[in-house]
Amino acid sequence: MANENETQTPVEEQKQAHSYALDSKCPSCGGPLKYNATIQKFKCEYCDSEFDVKELDAKSNNAAKAENNKKDNDYVEDDDTVYVTYTCPDCGAEIVADEQTVATFCLYCGNTSILKNKLTGKFHPDLIIPFKVDKAQAEEAFKNIHKGRMFVPKDFNAPENIEKIRGCYVPFWFYTTDVTSHIDGTGKNIKTWTTGRTHYTKTDTYRFSRDAVIALNKIPKDASSRFDDNLMNSIEPYDYTKLEPYNHAYLSGFYAEKYDEDSEVSYPKIQKDIDGLCEEKLRSTTTYSTVSVVGRKFEHQIKEKQYALLPVWMVNVKYKGKMHLFAMNGETGKFIGNIPLDKKKVLITTIITFLVSIVGCFLLNLIFFLISKI
Repeated sequence: MANENETQTPVEEQKQAHSYALDSKCPSCGGPLKYNATIQKFKCEYCDSEFDVKELDAKSNNAAKAENNKKDNDYVEDDDTVYVTYTCPDCGAEIVADEQTVATFCLYCGNTSILKNKLTGKFHPDLIIPFKVDKAQAEEAFKNIHKGRMFVPKDFNAPENIEKIRGCYVPFWFYTTDVTSHIDGTGKNIKTWTTGRTHYTKTDTYRFSRDAVIALNKIPKDASSRFDDNLMNSIEPYDYTKLEPYNHAYLSGFYAEKYDEDSEVSYPKIQKDIDGLCEEKLRSTTTYSTVSVVGRKFEHQIKEKQYALLPVWMVNVKYKGKMHLFAMNGETGKFIGNIPLDKKKVLITTIITFLVSIVGCFLLNLIFFLISKI
């Protein structure tokens, strides 16, 4: 146990001083602002004032926040930190958030709290795509998940599960890279024709090689180990022309996480896919009937790395002891998930189908028998 008389180190004092939450306040009345995906603006829940990002920046002249922002930029987060305790500025409750959480909700008053000390330095995002699909649309999609799927359990999309849907900004890396690409192989042109009763086939075989420097812009890779890569890949694409400079105000009303896989760790995980994309581009320049690549070489030069937050609606449902995760693209509304099967429904349907088949065969045989007796 630590001695009560021990003095804190400068790092500990700095950490304690910076364990605070920053909320987006309405410039008109001081009430909490939340980002409204439907109107694409920030709306006050009390006075109904609406602001876009530029208006909010222009009206936010709070000196205390400015001083806090300055301190944040000087703060270096301790990599050994696992949990951070912060105080809600609205009701005073103390909330504990884990290392990756950068925006959460107060459990007591419900207001959004942005842990701004976690968004500085290397963790400060460059870009963001704001939510365009609101919570009502996400809830409706999950509510209708059984449509066209007869084996979905009736209680799977129960109201208590629908209420678990939350909007979350997921961390992504964007890579702009030049790939020096080379392939060589064989191509074949096959021609067939018929003269009289004779069929002919002529095959011409060629050797080929292709070389090019292929420039790729903003190749995405999710930067959190806590989100399933296949799930994140499935809800893409986003419209990357809609990327905007990061502003912490967009986090109001949503959860958010910071990356736990840096750019050097993330890039090798998509390098194979990038190689395949470059190979396909080179193959497309050939005019042969069939192409077989026998040699390939790719060299990557990363020109730029950008850190971005992308919007996702998520719900994690525990059913029969197993977790089922669903995700919706917060910009396009594309919905993906691992849907469970009601084994009882499957068994009953199988038995009924089998019995109907048996009865059908019996009736057909009976009809044929009676006809043969006429």
